[in-house]
Amino acid sequence: MKLSGRNQLPGEIIEIKKGDVVCEVVVQVGDNQVAGVITTTSVENMNLKIGDFVTALIKATEVSFMK
Repeated sequence: MKLSGRNQLPGEIIEIKKGDVVCEVVVQVGDNQVAGVITTTSVENMNLKIGDFVTALIKATEVSFMK
C-alpha cells in the first residue's frame, strides 16, 4: 500500500469516545496525544479498541508552529 500522507505517528489507542455517527479516537504518541474523528462504521470495520497499536496519518495543507 502506498500513501501520500507523510506525517505518520505510531502509537497506542488510549481512548475511544463513541457516538452514533462518529468517534473520537485518542492515540498516545510518545509523550503526546493525538486525537482524530472517524466514522463509527470505520471504528467497527477496523475493530479498533483501547490498547491497539495504530499509525495516525496526518495530511494537512496548513501546519502552524508555536515557540
